[in-house]
Amino acid sequence: MAVDYLSRAITSHDRRHAFQVSLLGARLLGRQDTAYALLNQVDGLTHASIRAACKLTGFDVVYRAGASSYKPVEGINPDNTTINNIAMMVGRLSHFFETNHLLLDGFDLAGAYTKLIRKGDGDVVTSGGMWDVKVSRSKPSAKNTLQILIYWLMGLRSIHPQFKQVEKIGIVNPRLGKVWEIAVDMIPPETIQYVSTEVIGYKRRRSKMLSAVIEKLLTGYGANK
Repeated sequence: MAVDYLSRAITSHDRRHAFQVSLLGARLLGRQDTAYALLNQVDGLTHASIRAACKLTGFDVVYRAGASSYKPVEGINPDNTTINNIAMMVGRLSHFFETNHLLLDGFDLAGAYTKLIRKGDGDVVTSGGMWDVKVSRSKPSAKNTLQILIYWLMGLRSIHPQFKQVEKIGIVNPRLGKVWEIAVDMIPPETIQYVSTEVIGYKRRRSKMLSAVIEKLLTGYGANK
């Protein structure tokens, strides 16, 4: 999260918006003062800034999973190697955002939630694309590819008009320095129909077809440096 949020803060020059989920989590704990003190230290790619960003994102879990999952942010102390790696990844991701023109970041899917999917937020919409940021050392998993398809389909039904400009969806991994993407018009209609009805919220029944859907998504992705 620190890589994603810090990259957004640098690109948009809006720290508060970039770390909004962290701030919400801190508010639920009654630790707004601590969170804003950390936010004020976030300023570029200095070691102090990156260390503060890592601590601040420790509040995310409260908003996403509840207070029982929280561990004190004071215990988050990345070493110099980790900080240098984060700086490298933030540099790559900031360049990606600047090159592709950031339109929407840290968005919810208001207007598109269903009985099966009641909450969730996406990472980034740029001019022509929607992207999920991952910093794993591995290639995207089936779960990752299904997730971004779900976000795109829900985004089209959401309150955000920026989704009308999306021509491709993909996963950006600044750790690996790679992007996996697929043009939305290359996604089979039956895949879109199935995920829309069976996964997002019209039917709870799952079948072997879901595995086939995911396989289609995986084979449709191409990795680009």
